[in-house]
Amino acid sequence: MTFEHIYTTYKPLLLSIAYRMLGSITDAEDIVQDVFVSLQQTSLKDVHHLKAYLAKITTNRCLNLLNSSRKQREIYMGPWLPEPDIEMNEPGPEDRIVLEETVSYALLVLLQQLTPTERAVYVLREVLGFDYKDAAEILGKSEVSCRKMMSRVKQKLDRDQAAATAPLNGDQMQTFVQAFIEASRTGSFQAFIQMLIEDSTLLTDGGGKVRAALNPIYGRARIQAFWEGIFQKGALAGEYRPVQINGELGIVLFQQGQLKCSICFEMTEDLTAIQTIYKVSNPDKLKHCR
Repeated sequence: MTFEHIYTTYKPLLLSIAYRMLGSITDAEDIVQDVFVSLQQTSLKDVHHLKAYLAKITTNRCLNLLNSSRKQREIYMGPWLPEPDIEMNEPGPEDRIVLEETVSYALLVLLQQLTPTERAVYVLREVLGFDYKDAAEILGKSEVSCRKMMSRVKQKLDRDQAAATAPLNGDQMQTFVQAFIEASRTGSFQAFIQMLIEDSTLLTDGGGKVRAALNPIYGRARIQAFWEGIFQKGALAGEYRPVQINGELGIVLFQQGQLKCSICFEMTEDLTAIQTIYKVSNPDKLKHCR
């Protein structure tokens, strides 16, 4: 197998591992690029399971990066949200394959709540389908340790995972998106707010570079007050576009031709209401639009 064939075959897989592990498209691309650069200098004649070999290298590099950047995450200003994967244009055939393999934004947020090693076990086992033997080999752990870790992960994710992995209801999400766009244009948020569950949550990520709420906002009344407050300041003026965010319908806001924020929703498990709103306005996390 030529290097070019290996690159074409396994690059999407390695990017999916790194993005789920890191929550950053930029860092994921850097990790995968480094993996393939090092692969060019490596003899593969003794490698019998190339997929597992590449997954191991990628996972370990992600773990090293997460450990080295832990302090940066700890001092991050406000909630840290993953970098959204924004699809601006109608996806072509190749893009549709990527969308089928993408991870929902809500699940990506959940994964960031796990320890790096727990995240690795979940990604290898539940997302990529590795058995515990291969996952243990990749992580340098015992099978028993990986099984116990996976049990803890399921307990941590519990109810939230069901909502984050619920099948997409495109028509309902379209209703939510259009209601939010209309509210942001008029300043009247009451109708949109009624689409939220009572104990809904709003998370905003400005990274200390643009103004954003420094803490999660809980409950319909407080969320409505937040949106109405920034509307009065003119922060919601601009051009709204429905787009695909991590394979699901979301919204981006442009002001004077510049992308200012992305907004997406997590629906309840029964797909009838919004339980979480994610707003990313950190400019460093809005660089990847396809």
